[in-house]
Formats: sequence, C-alpha cells, structure tokens
Amino acid sequence: MQRIPNGGETTVPSYSSEVCADLPKEMVAIGIAAPGGPEMLRPQTMPVPVPGPGEVLIRVAQAGVNRPDVVQRQGFYPPPPGASPIPGLEVAGHIVACGEDGAVPALGAAPALGAAVAALVNGGGYAQYCLARADHCLPVPDGLSLAEAAALPETLFTVWHNVFERAFARDGETILIHGGTSGIGTMAIALARLFGLTSIVTCGSADKCAHALALGADHAIDYRASDFVAEVAAITGGRGVEIVLDMVAGDYVPRNLKCLADDGRHVTIAVQGGLRAEISMAEVMMRRLMLTGSTLRARSNTFKAMLAQEIHETVWPLVAEGQLRPVMDTAFALIDAPAAHARMEQGSHIGKIVLDIA
Repeated sequence: MQRIPNGGETTVPSYSSEVCADLPKEMVAIGIAAPGGPEMLRPQTMPVPVPGPGEVLIRVAQAGVNRPDVVQRQGFYPPPPGASPIPGLEVAGHIVACGEDGAVPALGAAPALGAAVAALVNGGGYAQYCLARADHCLPVPDGLSLAEAAALPETLFTVWHNVFERAFARDGETILIHGGTSGIGTMAIALARLFGLTSIVTCGSADKCAHALALGADHAIDYRASDFVAEVAAITGGRGVEIVLDMVAGDYVPRNLKCLADDGRHVTIAVQGGLRAEISMAEVMMRRLMLTGSTLRARSNTFKAMLAQEIHETVWPLVAEGQLRPVMDTAFALIDAPAAHARMEQGSHIGKIVLDIA
C-alpha cells in the first residue's frame, strides 16, 4: 500500500521552544469534505501545526482508526471546541517540536526531541504531523512497534477508565464484553486476563467467537445463534456477571441488566444500537444496580493527564514487559483512509486498524 512521504520545504516555522531543523511548512492530512460515507475522506494540504504551551508536535508514523472517527465522518460526533477538525484520536511517532512548558511526565522533566511516543489526542491524527498534550504522551518501549503503539491509547484509556475506575473491577469478578473482537473488545479481553477477571464476550459469528477465545476470552457467545442472556445465566450458574461493558445501548440495556448479578455495574461507552432504552427502575433499586457510562474525547486535559499517569504507572509496565499488546488487523496508507473506514463499517476486522503515514 502506498506510503505518504514526509517531504516538503525545509524552512523552519517560528516555534516558541525547541524544534527539529527539518520541518516542512505544509503537510498532508485527511479532511472530511462533508458528512457522509467513507468517500468523504479526502487528502488535503495544510500548514504544519505549531505547538503551544504544554504541547508537543509529533511526526506521525501511525495513526489508529476508531469507531468515533467513523461517527465524526458521518456528522454525528463533532470535535470539541478548539480541537482539530481532522479525524484521528491516537497516534505514534516522534517528537519534533516542543511548546513552552511541554513536560512529558513519563519521559522525565522535559520532552526529548526525537523521542518515540504514543499519544491520545483530541483530533488531528490522520496527518503527517499532529499536536498532542505533552502529558497525554506515553513512551514507546523497546519491542513495541509504532503501529502497535498507535493502536493502544484510545482503547486502553477507554477500557481502563470505564472498567477499572467507573465499574470498580476487582480480580475474581466476571465481565460481559459486547463486541468481543473489536478494538475495545480485544483490549478488554487482554486487561481482564492480566488483572484476574473472567471474561464472557459476545461476537457476531462462530469464527469471531473462536478468535476471541484464542485471544484469551474465557467464554464467547455467538449472539446471532443464541440468546446471550440465557447463555450468561448458564455460564454463571444463574448468578450473573458483576460488570457489563456495553457499546450497543438501545434495546440491549434491559437484556444487559438481566445478565447482571445483584450489585452489578453496567457501563455504556457507545450507542451503536440506539440512544434510548426502557428499563425498570424498580429492578435497579431492588437489585442495587449501578448504571454509568462515559465518553473520553470531551473530558478535560487535566483528567486525561491524570488518567495517562495512572496508566503509565499501572498498565504501561505490562506493555514494556511484552505482556500487553494490541490485536492488529490491517494497516492502510494515509490516502487509503476511506478503505480503512469501509473495513471498520463492514465489521469484519479483528482488533485494531491503523493508518501507515511515515
């Protein structure tokens, strides 16, 4: 697949702090021409962004492709105020410029030009260069490819926050994970395995169930062939699960509640099945159920910096040791972003899709 070169003029823009000497004035990025299908993703030339206070500029090697990018392209998930309109919520590459006060806690007191990092970003990932908050960056350890690094931040931050912080997951508990072979699902399987949770996943085919089991899921249910509520009851001996990680919402919610044990926690992270659900609040009260959920992109920079620091201390050592790796599906060239979105929408992928930019 075609690669996009880093070429261009070598005139250095006026940055407020350290900058590599070979930065071009312009870059190639993928914009959204108008809300619609994958064909609305179009390459465009735009100025290389300048890092402000607390920011770094990353020469992007790889960018992750995520479901929120698709929803943004469709016109239903606008970027928050001040964020780049260019899609892309996670990148990996090398720091090439630093704004003032751009310390990267995980790298030390000050960012190092040329350091390889993975970063959670508010947008702008589908480009040759991308701004990131310095304190939203994590170092790329030896043995982790830049493609794998780019596939980690969005799913790792999302699953860690929702399963372990919002749902208070503890070792020995059981979690029901919908979309078991998605990027989120495969990350949830991996973290469940590493932190002592029993995982039950749902998938849309027997083949995907087999993939999920091979990745470490304890149980996999083909929701097209059987009722996942009945299957969860059979697997747990009627007790139910402590946690449901739900990206479907809609009419799944009352069914999910039937899967929960008393005092169970239901976490919604997407609404692919619909915005509304009808449930019995009497059931919630009598069984002491907790319903919560979150989106990551709109959270404050301070919150995401704190989350990055917790992940760096708690989970990143497992990445450095090789125990945690993302499940990789397909890499597309930057200009083939429409094909990457089409693959995601087809639902045939297993794990993460990335764009190869460097």
